[in-house]
Amino acid sequence: MTKATKFPSPYELKAPDGAQGWQEMYPYYLLFQDGLRAKEDDRFWFCDSQHWPSPFKPFDTVTVEFAVKCLGQYNTRHYLIPPANGVDYRIHNGYCYMSPVAVPPDDIGPRVPQFLERAGHYFQNWPQLLDNWHKKVRANIADLEALKFETLPEVVPLEWIKNGVGLDNTYALMETYDRAIQLLYKTWQYHFEFLNLGYAAYLDFFGFVKEQFPSIPDQAIAKMVQGVDVDLFRPDDELKKLAKLALSLGIDKALEIGGVDEALAAVGRAQGGTEWLAAWKAAQDPWFNFTSGNGFYSDDKYWIEHLEIPLGYIRAYVKRLRNGETIDRPTAKIAAERDRITAEYRALLAPDAVAAFDGKLGLARVVFPYVENHNFYIEHWSMSVFWRKMRELAAILHRAGFWNAADDMFFLSRQELRDALFDYGNAWAVGVAPIGPHYWPPKIAARKSMLAALAKQPPQPALNTPPEVITEPFTIMLWGITTDSVQRWLNGSADAKTLMGMAASPGKVEGRARVIRSAAELALIEEGEILVAPVTAPSWAPVFGKIKATVTDIGGMMSHAAIVCREYGLPAVTGTGSASATIRNGQMLRVDGSTGEVVILS
Repeated sequence: MTKATKFPSPYELKAPDGAQGWQEMYPYYLLFQDGLRAKEDDRFWFCDSQHWPSPFKPFDTVTVEFAVKCLGQYNTRHYLIPPANGVDYRIHNGYCYMSPVAVPPDDIGPRVPQFLERAGHYFQNWPQLLDNWHKKVRANIADLEALKFETLPEVVPLEWIKNGVGLDNTYALMETYDRAIQLLYKTWQYHFEFLNLGYAAYLDFFGFVKEQFPSIPDQAIAKMVQGVDVDLFRPDDELKKLAKLALSLGIDKALEIGGVDEALAAVGRAQGGTEWLAAWKAAQDPWFNFTSGNGFYSDDKYWIEHLEIPLGYIRAYVKRLRNGETIDRPTAKIAAERDRITAEYRALLAPDAVAAFDGKLGLARVVFPYVENHNFYIEHWSMSVFWRKMRELAAILHRAGFWNAADDMFFLSRQELRDALFDYGNAWAVGVAPIGPHYWPPKIAARKSMLAALAKQPPQPALNTPPEVITEPFTIMLWGITTDSVQRWLNGSADAKTLMGMAASPGKVEGRARVIRSAAELALIEEGEILVAPVTAPSWAPVFGKIKATVTDIGGMMSHAAIVCREYGLPAVTGTGSASATIRNGQMLRVDGSTGEVVILS
């Protein structure tokens, strides 16, 4: 059999039946352009299903636009990271494809002193600058919370007339929408202020250790910076505290009665219930601003709006505690393993390399917590508030007849939504009916149909001809896209019962597979199963106590799935390419997180 050497071109990859014309949903700069085919076909693109695993509703592209643009600016314009510019991106058949932009070799050297000065300032003043970051992000969240969308009144308030305001209510409505978008843009500016530096410090340490010990497993290096206590785990920790408190107060039986309202009412009537309800309420701000997804989609469910999600996890923790199980993360064990591996390799270093090892490791440990910590403040808390405000706006236009269901608004792009707002205000001002209720419902219906068709066809993992050797470190570290993984995507595995991926978290276990394609299916996971998914989200942590291991289609050593699994002491294999499509529910698997091998036993 002849081995394949390239993936399809985006210009050859047709839309599935029923999705023709999907391009009209997205702005021109997110699409491959026919006039640029020669240029675009000369580049390798991979599907970022790790962050955006579903086809985009038009409005939701704002997350990839702001996120990837801001990622690029910090590499290219802020810190001038010597070997890496930004990551170019396009949408094709509803999915996001990325292509890292390398720095021309002749430009790498001149960037080094600029990087050392700019990044060095952050590394040398990390605690103070990070403290300032927290203040900025919290202030930005408060500004988002303060936004208020209001239905247009019958007439401009009389006091506005008497006070000579000289404006109408549409001005505030448009201004608030623009303000929301700008605050979201600021959110993603802040997101990457420290993130790329966290990765850069780790890569510097990684490269140094590889020079000293060429055969050292990547996993061993990752272990040297593990065992961090970060706020991303705090929501799950709060649930565990509430489960323990329920048992200690003796209100755990009441907590299991009916739905959320019934359970809370039963707890309130029980002795000790008032104390538990106060703790439940205190945990919500901010820790329930946590999504069961990843924060990048308008239909992600946040705990604060769907209290049945955290209550369900608490009930599961109570059950495990009753069975005598330990529900806490094995932090002491993880830290001990970290210290053991670090000491063993440090002892093997030449004396003149010890100081450099200590310095690079020390910096990596200082800055690395941000790599996960930021996730709560941006993807969860900030995005929770943003999506909630957008739904408030959607409800206003829904009541005005612009669409049949409130969430239909997200089938408009953010630019189209601004036009719809002007239409709403224009009709109000002139005294006529708006055009939107006639124009948008059929267009939204067509877009729903197109997106449903796009979702039925899994995305191609990559486009065009891959490089002979993939060396770009961020691509390998974050997405798990290596020379070997690309070849597996092209030609499949030699053994149909064996999948290979990245050895992301150590350990070997056997168990039954549970294939999960979305957060909505997490409740199906049973004790002792092996989670198989296209990608996991850090917010799935409450189920990690039930599973034996994790296997994903995409993700590298520093993906969220890999980091979270290491912190929970679970074996993980990431970047298999096709595990969720190959493995079926109930099949017995052997997962070796130390070698990256997944074997289908039955």
